[in-house]
Amino acid sequence: MGPRLGPLVVTSIVASTDGDGAKVIRSKPRGAIAERIGDSKKLVAFDDSALGEAWARAIAARSGIVARTPDELVRAVGLDTDDVLRSPCPRHHADMCWGSEDEAFAAEDHLVARCAKDLEQLEQKGVRVIRTRVAIVCTNRLNEAVARGLSRFDVDLHTMERLVLAARDDVGGEVYALCGKVGGFDFYGDRFGPLAGWLHTALVEGRARSEYHVPGVGRLAFVRDADDTHLVVALASLVGKWVRDHLMRRVVRWHRTFAPELPDASGYHDPVTTKFIAASALVRKERNVAAACFERLALSRQEAKATSSARSPKAPRSPKPKPKQARASREAPSSS
Repeated sequence: MGPRLGPLVVTSIVASTDGDGAKVIRSKPRGAIAERIGDSKKLVAFDDSALGEAWARAIAARSGIVARTPDELVRAVGLDTDDVLRSPCPRHHADMCWGSEDEAFAAEDHLVARCAKDLEQLEQKGVRVIRTRVAIVCTNRLNEAVARGLSRFDVDLHTMERLVLAARDDVGGEVYALCGKVGGFDFYGDRFGPLAGWLHTALVEGRARSEYHVPGVGRLAFVRDADDTHLVVALASLVGKWVRDHLMRRVVRWHRTFAPELPDASGYHDPVTTKFIAASALVRKERNVAAACFERLALSRQEAKATSSARSPKAPRSPKPKPKQARASREAPSSS
């Protein structure tokens, strides 16, 4: 959620399990595979995210996707269609985010093959990885949400919900969704978006884990440090990190078309990104780039406190009816 530039990317991995497989995906990766599956912040970096790309390609291949370019791969695993993603973009600078000219894969074939072999070995342990799906929320949409009083926490949570609903549709039944904790909160039910119209029951709500049962959807568990302790969440984080960094590189490449001396900014809170923002201001002025499409805004501290305050654990619950299953399904037409 934290970068200053670039989109919010939320990623899902859908897997079926048997035997000890459920235990495997809820455990910290160990042995040789831990060199390739783990917290993405520890295994990849902005200037070297080939491992995340290799996982994306290996998983996509298992679901029958043959992508010749990064753009084809991002489109194939995307939760939303290209038309939906581009709909808020001013036409005169849509290529800042979606220009894919001269893009090529960076991961070596042997690394993709190694990841494919890891997937085979996981299947032998009872974990069959079925697919990955990526939800992209552009800076413009993040800023629109802020204007409506929503925090990044809300947007991240609601995007996770869409992926869970999509996974439910993909598998044709209830799912057990293991999610990373969002925003450090303990209570999620009152903040649901796409699931707001669904009856739900809190199974546990605490600092380390918050879990809910939603009849007709399944169980959602929000787990602290899940990308470091749960293999399936770690795998999703690696794919998502590659997609986010790849899309951020497009932003840098577009600006460099007009100012080649600009630094290679990651978009995170670091000195290089700060320099990039300042040094690229003239390009955006001359190209009439909408401010809302470039740098993420945030709720003021006071607004954030008002909109993201967690309810008291003793507050009474008023279960909501489940009248809009069809609408919720349509909001997530595509997996988690």
